[in-house]
Amino acid sequence: MYKSIFKRILDFSLSLIIILLISPILFFITVLLYIQNKGTPFFFQERPGKDEKAFNIIKFKTMTDEKDKKGQLLPDNQRLTKLGRFIRKLSIDELPQLINVLKGDMSLVGPRPLLFKYIPLYSQEQKCRHHVKPGITGWAQVNGRNTISWTKKFELDIYYVNNISFMFDIKILWMTFLKVIQREGVNQSENRPMQPFNGTN
Repeated sequence: MYKSIFKRILDFSLSLIIILLISPILFFITVLLYIQNKGTPFFFQERPGKDEKAFNIIKFKTMTDEKDKKGQLLPDNQRLTKLGRFIRKLSIDELPQLINVLKGDMSLVGPRPLLFKYIPLYSQEQKCRHHVKPGITGWAQVNGRNTISWTKKFELDIYYVNNISFMFDIKILWMTFLKVIQREGVNQSENRPMQPFNGTN
């Protein structure tokens, strides 16, 4: 009952309340990024959602689009702006995903939405992460995020999928809040970026 009905009610209600409470912050950051990024404060990217259905994830744009002489984007750490670094440090870059939650593309809690290119690399068990909506935060995010292997991340994702409950979601949300406040392991380290998934790591 919770998974099929009340989880959506919780997602919609909490995300709407949070958006209303932090709307001044969202507006202020949007204006700053609009100026810095010459009219593009948001970053959109197609990701697989529940049942691998495509949706566009929304984030604050924290990097430039600078390219090298070959037309390839420069490494992330070279494109990350000072404002972007600050926004990431406080985990503000993820807040626009509350709009994805309102729309029903995402949940507050669930496996993080990765890239479509990874899907052919998943084992049958790992594909189970797409049996539920992806989340802004998840069991893997509060248990190490980029300090653990992809294999461990997927194990934690599958554990969540198989054990969804109201109390489990509340626990993850509370742990996420604490980690954001403590700035502990929530955002990707600039000096130790997570390596792309290759099917074995």
